[in-house]
Parts: sequence; structure tokens; C-alpha cells
Amino acid sequence: MDIKLINIGFGNIVSGNRVIAIVSPESAPIKRIISDARERAQLIDATYGRRTRAVIVTDSGHVVLSAIQPETVAHRFMSNKETKDSDK
Repeated sequence: MDIKLINIGFGNIVSGNRVIAIVSPESAPIKRIISDARERAQLIDATYGRRTRAVIVTDSGHVVLSAIQPETVAHRFMSNKETKDSDK
């Protein structure tokens, strides 16, 4: 099993193998997910005080907040995946 690391901004990296969803934080259900994760102590704020633009949900139930756009995170995720596939 290859470990895929995804840069989510400001030198922060998450494991691409554990990512379930990369979503925008504007909708009420996503705000509820963030609030619930904060109460469970499973929220990781990687925004460095900036506006949250992407919410990353992992298979362990952790929720990671990022200050870069969801499209950018997804693009990094996909380009990392393609690079790993071409190495094989």
C-alpha cells in the first residue's frame, strides 16, 4: 500500500489514502459536521487563522479545515494519484 500525501496549504499534509471527501464549508450540513467534530475533539484546523475554504473528511472521523479551495486540494489529490500510477 503506497502512502499518498496531499499538501493542504502552509506546509500541512494529509494522507490521501484516508480522505473520504473534500467539500466547501458553506452549507448547513457541513457546518454541522464541523461543529460535531469540534465537540468530539476530532477537528484539525490547518487554516492558520485564515478563512476556511475546504473541509476534508477522513475515514477516521477527523475533519480537517484548510484555507485553500476544494478544487485546488482535489487537483493536488488527482495529480499525486496520477504521478503514483505512472511510477508503476
